[in-house]
Amino acid sequence: MISIDWDALRVAALAATTHAYAPYSGLAVGCAALVTDGRVISGCNVENASYGVTLCAECTMIGELHMGGGGQLVAFVCVDGSGTSLTPCGRCRQVLYEAAAPGMLLETGAGFRTIDELLPEAFGPASLPTPLDDA
Repeated sequence: MISIDWDALRVAALAATTHAYAPYSGLAVGCAALVTDGRVISGCNVENASYGVTLCAECTMIGELHMGGGGQLVAFVCVDGSGTSLTPCGRCRQVLYEAAAPGMLLETGAGFRTIDELLPEAFGPASLPTPLDDA
């Protein structure tokens, strides 16, 4: 079992907010997660004038996860520029679910929750049909 340093995750998430690109909303968001191999990864939001293509902090963090060798997320924190805890939006819950270790914990404004509590009956890789073999 990996020990979770929630304070260190909050510090990393807050530091990530300083890299946010948020000229439209003014809401700098940063997140950080503990990976099964012990790494701490982070991400920030990157807005776009075409609002629908804005990247949430969770998306940039998942990019860092895969660029750094992959793995699964054990614990996750998301904050605004003042350090206030934010709960991931629905889209980001789905993104996190795909990368989550079983029982992944998230710190939210309402306390600690598992990914399954935030996204019950989630659609994931097991929901997809098995690809047909090339015969």
